[in-house]
Amino acid sequence: MSAALPQLSPAPQQRLDAKAWGLLLLLSAIWGASFLSNRAALAEVGVLTTVAFRVAGAAVALWLWIGLRRLPVPRDPALLWRFAVMGMLNNVIPFTLIVWGQKHVDSGLAAILNAATAIFTVLVVTLVFADERLTLRKAAGVMLGFAGVAVTIGPSALTAFNPASLGQLAILGASLAYALAATFARVAVRGLRPEVSAAAMLTAAAIVMVPAALALEGAPGLDYRPATWAALAYLALVASALAYLLYYAVLGLAGAGNLSLVTLMIPPFAIALGALVYDEALAPSAWAGFGLLALGLMILDRRPRWAFAKKSRETPAASG
Repeated sequence: MSAALPQLSPAPQQRLDAKAWGLLLLLSAIWGASFLSNRAALAEVGVLTTVAFRVAGAAVALWLWIGLRRLPVPRDPALLWRFAVMGMLNNVIPFTLIVWGQKHVDSGLAAILNAATAIFTVLVVTLVFADERLTLRKAAGVMLGFAGVAVTIGPSALTAFNPASLGQLAILGASLAYALAATFARVAVRGLRPEVSAAAMLTAAAIVMVPAALALEGAPGLDYRPATWAALAYLALVASALAYLLYYAVLGLAGAGNLSLVTLMIPPFAIALGALVYDEALAPSAWAGFGLLALGLMILDRRPRWAFAKKSRETPAASG
């Protein structure tokens, strides 16, 4: 999954046409497959090195895109610390926790737990911004969402603390980091070109992850299998750089409210791909938990149509 992203001023909420649906499905499939790529990379590559390849490769790709498009790059030094914070909250911490968690958790289950990002975001935004209230509807959606998470991981995750349970808790920690990043992005990068903000935060993440990977896991080998190189390239170029550009395209076409559907659409792709490639099979409790989580997210997204236009003028952020 990817990220809490700074946004352009999106178009007012509107119906999803065929083009918007197609891009939304493509984005969901891309982010769903990122969980599969994490698992493939881990067969030969360490956790920190996997994340370093992803953020550094994506940063290079986006800066090339910015150069080709000749997009303006801000030169205000005060923005550097904001990009550093975004890089930590949106990339370094969640990517590392998810990749480490996937050493012990199947792809589909990781995607389900990562969908809790939306639940955490509602709570964090309510605590931080005075204009956001935890209404009865929101409270019901949050409680259902957390009930879904509890059913998915089971009570043993809070008592056994075996590798599988710790992996699940790590992925939930990544969801919380994404929620904090989304909240911070709402004010920290307002008014900037989103492609530039994404490239800058990925660069900040690479400045942290590349030295950390070299120091703790050593120089990466060049004798990886083709499947491993393909997984690393996919994470950097497709699941990060291309996905960010698709994200903004869907935002402009359909608005932030419709874009939030991606949260519900990522897990089915991850589940299907995990079953197809690795014969993963989710426990009945995981399916039941996903049902409760999905119901909670749908309740949270039930807003009057006039509210969509109001939301579109803010700076929401998405995960994926």
